[in-house]
Amino acid sequence: MGLEQVKDRFWDRSESYGVQAPLTEAMVEDAEATLGLRLPADFLTLLRVQNGGSPVAEFDAYPLPDPEGYAPFEDVAGVGQGREALTILDSPYLTKEWEMPKELVLLSGDGHTWIALDYRGCGPEGQPSLTWFDNEMEFEVALAPSFRSFVEGLRPSESFD
Repeated sequence: MGLEQVKDRFWDRSESYGVQAPLTEAMVEDAEATLGLRLPADFLTLLRVQNGGSPVAEFDAYPLPDPEGYAPFEDVAGVGQGREALTILDSPYLTKEWEMPKELVLLSGDGHTWIALDYRGCGPEGQPSLTWFDNEMEFEVALAPSFRSFVEGLRPSESFD
């Protein structure tokens, strides 16, 4: 299912945790200037519907190469000044704190594991891939070559039982 079909039903509107103020172009420009990179247009398309929060259960996991495994995608960091939740603007601090590559924008995680936009291969103006980092086990797994393909690959976590 394509991003265009997913975007209007992606967000769990019954959850308010992590939801930031509606996304504006000024917020995007400020975030890109602060982070020193260009955010993927497809990521911004999703954030223009709702700026962060929780996806519905249908889109809360991404399959790992192990057929039984998945990377949880239970929340999505928005753009903002972080009311009570982390936002993508916290990425520079968090990547330093968790000793992760500085070329990451953290989208979802809890410190022990993260899903991130990964700019290491494309530079700040390029199209980042998505990578899952397990800081406890000290490994990473390439998930998808773009944000669009990542969203289109999301599945319900219950399907992995």
